[in-house]
Amino acid sequence: MSAFSGIRAFLAAESAGGVLLMASAAAALLIANSPLGATYFQTLHLMIGGLSLSHWINDGLMAVFFLLVGLEIKRETVDGELSSWSRRVLPGVAAFGGMLVPALIYVSFNLGSPETLRGWAIPAATDIAFALGVLSLMGPRLAPASLKIFLAALAIIDDLGAILIIAIFYTDQLTLWALGGAAVVLAILVGLNRLKVTHLTPYLLLGAVLWWLLLKSGIHATLAGVALALTIPISKDKAAHSPLHTLEHALNRWVAFAIVPIFGFANAGVDLGATGLAALTAPSALGVTAGLFLGKQLGVFGFSALAIRLGAAARPTGASWTQLYGLSLLCGVGFTMSLFINNLAFRSVVLQDETKLGVLAGSLLSALAGWAVLASAAKPARSREAAEAR
Repeated sequence: MSAFSGIRAFLAAESAGGVLLMASAAAALLIANSPLGATYFQTLHLMIGGLSLSHWINDGLMAVFFLLVGLEIKRETVDGELSSWSRRVLPGVAAFGGMLVPALIYVSFNLGSPETLRGWAIPAATDIAFALGVLSLMGPRLAPASLKIFLAALAIIDDLGAILIIAIFYTDQLTLWALGGAAVVLAILVGLNRLKVTHLTPYLLLGAVLWWLLLKSGIHATLAGVALALTIPISKDKAAHSPLHTLEHALNRWVAFAIVPIFGFANAGVDLGATGLAALTAPSALGVTAGLFLGKQLGVFGFSALAIRLGAAARPTGASWTQLYGLSLLCGVGFTMSLFINNLAFRSVVLQDETKLGVLAGSLLSALAGWAVLASAAKPARSREAAEAR
């Protein structure tokens, strides 16, 4: 599979999965505020094999999500849209701005509260599935392919940044024996790669052991997925279907159509009767809402425009400034990774629910505003086409 056809398939799966994610999030919110609400929350706390169902979803299933993210990062940096510095400049600069400005805005709302300050990274993430889902509903006239590829590359770098943030800032007290065991397993995985072992079975079995050891170590277990992904062999030979491509292809639809929607359904439910819409005015909720809606557009568009004006990067082919701004707004859809970091940042259910409302509000505002800007940018093009037809 070529790099271009690979990213096309990736975009198609992510877009359709994003639509399903929207539906699962809406369903969770409705059920949580219906007579089935108590059952919904009780089910998430069911204990299975020593972990709650919610824990299995957030630490277990999401490890597979992070495995796919890691595979995408490796593929794109080795043989894809991020394979050269010239290709990395614009999405890299945009991703940096899109993480820095939202975090600063959140901090500005929560400077006086050390407890809520821990959530500074929540608005820094972009949800590629959700954002591409919105783009997919618009059609090619509203969003040229170059914009979608730019969004995919930006979100992949954004995910890498989020992974580093989780590893550095959201790690609990370390258990040395488990951490040492994880280091040994990771060394074996690297050794298999160096020995050019191409069968996936030993990698996956050792990956499961790595996940368990990280679960015990205090480092978030989902990072095992990323670590495993970076050891999976990849070939630059276009005729060869490397282990990385095989595993990525096998996981793509499972993640897009099952794992991410399940995560969304398990984490988007907020009891509005208990929390109240007034929670949207809490500093943590305001910080997330403003960070996603204002911070993302300012960071992504501002840093992108600066890089383009300075000649360090080129605007995506066929995309206008208005379309680039519309895409920057869509980057404020931070659903999956934002909710994931929310679970790590806060132990308080009240704070988690307040921040969930901020994530939902900021993501919704960003999606609607992005849609409106991209739709308005397409009107002049349609008018020119109509005039030419006459």
